[in-house]
Amino acid sequence: MSPSSSPLALEIPIEYEGIRVDKTLAEILPEYSRASIQKWLKQGLVSADGKNLKASEKIRGITRLNVQIPPVEPAEWVAQEAIFSVLFQDDDLLVIDKPAGLVVHPGAGNPDHTLLNGLLYLDDSLRNLPRAGIVHRLDKDTSGLMVVARSERARQHLIEQLKNRTVSRRYLALVNGVPVTGETIDQPIGRHAQDRLRMSVTTRGKEAITHTRVEAKYRAHALLEASLETGRTHQIRVHLSWRGFPLVGDAVYGKRVKLPPSASEQLIATLKNFSRQALHAKRLELIHPGNHELMCWESTLPKDMKNLINYLSTDQQLGDSSL
Repeated sequence: MSPSSSPLALEIPIEYEGIRVDKTLAEILPEYSRASIQKWLKQGLVSADGKNLKASEKIRGITRLNVQIPPVEPAEWVAQEAIFSVLFQDDDLLVIDKPAGLVVHPGAGNPDHTLLNGLLYLDDSLRNLPRAGIVHRLDKDTSGLMVVARSERARQHLIEQLKNRTVSRRYLALVNGVPVTGETIDQPIGRHAQDRLRMSVTTRGKEAITHTRVEAKYRAHALLEASLETGRTHQIRVHLSWRGFPLVGDAVYGKRVKLPPSASEQLIATLKNFSRQALHAKRLELIHPGNHELMCWESTLPKDMKNLINYLSTDQQLGDSSL
């Protein structure tokens, strides 16, 4: 093993019993690619109880894995211009406002023209960090705020903050249906039993906690503020769908378009043509890795969500006036 590698002891949660070692590590260490993790396994850098593990082995009663993470080699990603706004930058951080439709990281079906490629266009030195400093994600069709590390010290600090839940993330979500009040949804999330591309509420999943508050009610919809304690894949979308209030425009976890009675043609067309989940990361708060001060950023709603909310508000007012 390389003396310059970083030792890491990982406690493996019980829900990974029976899951492949490479898949387990890919989920526990999302900042590293599965290809990198499989390379570590081939090189004998992953062990349990003194025994080197293979990628295909399954977690069987193991509670701790020892991983030697080798130094990062500059990635061969291509620097490409991408459209996003930079709200803040210094030697440690970039805070960006991601538009809907921009994929965060290259992958199957999206090999380039992602946020990561755009970050390298902005600062090519980011290729020396795992995932170019990206420490958390937004779905392709979710808009809003993300933080990116610009140094290894900042990256580790942000990962620790995410783990310790000192990063505050608040979202605005437009949902089908009208909840009576806000609530805390504390339900574990894991891969769907039949459809591996989807997530679901499952007893075999990881802890997932979402807090919601009702911001506005319309005749058949509501605007919610959602804040995360945990950061599971598709967490807000899965939790709200499970509660019976799927996001407007969510083709994966949603149902049929919900229409208010006697809605205007303009509102009907806008709802039917809303082609992404109506979710926006509006507020980000964290402790700066360098000066340790609490910092906060906010993002305004994108035009498509603003327009839809305006139509719903008008519909609500017309409905009230007819009573």
